[in-house]
Amino acid sequence: MSLTLAEARLRASTLSDVAYDLALDLRSPEARTFGTRTTIRFTSTASTTFLELTDATDVTVALDGAPSEVAYDGRRIQLTGLNGTPETPTRHEVVVEAQVPYISDGDGMHRFTDPADQATYTCAYIGMDVAQRVFPCFDQNDLKAPFTVSVQAPAEWTVLANGRALDDPAAPAGSWTFSETLPIPTAMFVVCAGPFHSRTWEHAGLPFGWHARASLAAELDRDFDELKATTEACFDHYAGLFTEPMPFGSYDQAFVPGQNWGALETPGCVTYRDEYLPRGRLTGRLRAARATTIAHEMAHMWFGDLVTMTWWEDTWLQESFADYMGFRVAEDAAGYPGLLSTFETSRKATAYVSDARRSTHPVAPLAEDVPDVDAASTNFDMISYAKGNSCLRQLVTWLGDEEFLAGVNRYLATHRLGNATLDDFVAALDAVSERDVVRWSELWLRTTGYDTIRVERADDDTPVLVRDGSRPHRLSVASYDVVDGAPRETARLLVDLDDEPVRLDGWAGRVVVPNVGSETYAQIRLDPASRSELVGGLSRLEDPLARAVVWGSLFADVESGALAPLDYVAVVAEQLPTETDPTLVTAVLARTRDRALPLRVDAADVPTVLAMLTSACGRALEAATDDELRQALVEALAGFTADVDLLHGWLEDGTVSGGPTLDPALRWRVVTRLASLGALDEAAIETERLRDGTIDGELGAAGALAARPTAEAKAAAWSAATDPEVSNRHFTALLGGLWSVEQVDLLAPYVSAYLAEAPELSRRRGQAFSQVVGRAFPALPLTSAQVAELEQALTGDVPTVLRRAWDDRLDDLG
Repeated sequence: MSLTLAEARLRASTLSDVAYDLALDLRSPEARTFGTRTTIRFTSTASTTFLELTDATDVTVALDGAPSEVAYDGRRIQLTGLNGTPETPTRHEVVVEAQVPYISDGDGMHRFTDPADQATYTCAYIGMDVAQRVFPCFDQNDLKAPFTVSVQAPAEWTVLANGRALDDPAAPAGSWTFSETLPIPTAMFVVCAGPFHSRTWEHAGLPFGWHARASLAAELDRDFDELKATTEACFDHYAGLFTEPMPFGSYDQAFVPGQNWGALETPGCVTYRDEYLPRGRLTGRLRAARATTIAHEMAHMWFGDLVTMTWWEDTWLQESFADYMGFRVAEDAAGYPGLLSTFETSRKATAYVSDARRSTHPVAPLAEDVPDVDAASTNFDMISYAKGNSCLRQLVTWLGDEEFLAGVNRYLATHRLGNATLDDFVAALDAVSERDVVRWSELWLRTTGYDTIRVERADDDTPVLVRDGSRPHRLSVASYDVVDGAPRETARLLVDLDDEPVRLDGWAGRVVVPNVGSETYAQIRLDPASRSELVGGLSRLEDPLARAVVWGSLFADVESGALAPLDYVAVVAEQLPTETDPTLVTAVLARTRDRALPLRVDAADVPTVLAMLTSACGRALEAATDDELRQALVEALAGFTADVDLLHGWLEDGTVSGGPTLDPALRWRVVTRLASLGALDEAAIETERLRDGTIDGELGAAGALAARPTAEAKAAAWSAATDPEVSNRHFTALLGGLWSVEQVDLLAPYVSAYLAEAPELSRRRGQAFSQVVGRAFPALPLTSAQVAELEQALTGDVPTVLRRAWDDRLDDLG
């Protein structure tokens, strides 16, 4: 039963002054459940209301000191006899005791036992409709409340929470209490408990800390100086941007196991999936991504935590802003250059795909268009993140950075510790600017789709920018001369493009790239002459961001059908060997692997495409001298090549000739590829698993076993994936290994099995696992009969979150 907008509005209108006192008993992590005793205090103007609490047992309720026989249906506790009215509000105290299940899917109190040392960790991963899987609550954003938390845990554990841990020398070992928080939404509650390895310090008068599993102690120590420096740089930068000080009294950050999101912005204690702290080589690409995520989550302390959206239609108010600030601050403050190129070729490219689907929605839809929380969960997508980021970047370009930040600070000060909407944000910007921000927001945030900016040629060969669409754009446009096949930039202008075309006088005959600075959100259509010159010398275009914009145009042409997949692969094969940016190499090859191969390439052409990519990666690797570039190329080559002797040689030597060495992640990539080629048997995979001895090895072995090209291997993988207790990480590893574009005939029965069984898998486990199941859609070239099977499945009872994923895939296949 998903909370509806109508229910949330009614409850928010009748309840106020909510506060939680929560006691958790985690002393028996091997049990199936943990204990919770929650005291909820609130004021009511109604006679009835309800608390949410999911799948609890041994539930007892006391209302205002008296035991109460309340109705509990496994999701809601009905509270009656409150006797409040608008004229005479009443104050109440409810005490609920219950046993709540541990979970393994990242949607509640997640329990994980580390294969490396058998240590157990329990972490509450919350989000929309998830707080109720840990404790009874009014589970909606606009009933923010202070939390007082105490935890009982094994004596050797460390416990982290939103509040600062209080030092009580008289407390018995394993008893933890935390300071009362400021009012926060229930979705932002956190507790993490286990034998963490911790590094702590003070900065700007606040306690800071980084924490990781004990088995990752060496990795945390390896990276601590960088993590500390990045944290402080971002913190100090935000202190200069925002007039509101950091709202919370401590700032812990923890690498945690099994989290579904990349990170969660829980105030006072941000959690990151521990894949951000890898064993072995730490690539520059991962370091930059991690810094961006650190900056993103810290931005949420203001946007999302200090001021929180009222209902889920304004997801963008926190996610778009944090996505924008994450890239901006990681570059400006933490010192990671070129992040816009990463954004342009990865996240922004996915936003265009999302915006072309039937499921597209405005960056800021109307509240009534998000009728319940299940529907809201589908809006945590690349429209709310990447398109919203792009819209904010355009807003800053159009409005000016000084006025933008003045509006932001006015918004934060006005709504401090409360809830807000799009109208509130726009009003704050409008108050500090002479521009019509209200009209801008209607055009940019309340509408769907993207504009297209085309380059046409006048009779004298002067380029003319033409907009197809309805939004005003302020963007950079660059001109180039081509010398010996290499485009050389000759000029750059910032132009305003609206209804009327913009003639670029003085640029006759020149190659032209609009939006070269990635200031706006619009598809780019180059004129034939510019396109031909740029594609032929793409890797020699000096500015990486300009190269990323042109690659983005090629991606879009493949998606729209304007560029044949094999012609696109030919461009990749031609340009890749001389591309020098590891981020672009990774993005282009990932786009080819994840989109072009399963969606646009016929099954019969797959061997040809893989051979072309293998050859291109090999030639690029021979020419590359940069370690980071070589690493990126080897990662890709390990997934494309059919040369088993080469792969076995890497595995036996533990290195690639000339570097890099095979760190654990790369080694498992090689193992999985050999397994998929039928060149590594079960015993050899088990040897690798035992050699690894960590959760990486468990997951790597699961994927490699599933990748083997035999009916028995596929049957075993499917059986393991559909086990009712399978964890989110194991499910992802199993299905990631199962699907292969080279095994379409062998996998045909499992396409049908997936479509038949996925709805029940999703229904049984909840929203987050539904997203995991949806992302595991068969990554294969599907036949027309299989597409028809998908269409038929969608006529049945498919849970909301999974239905969105399947509808999107159907659109992608069109």
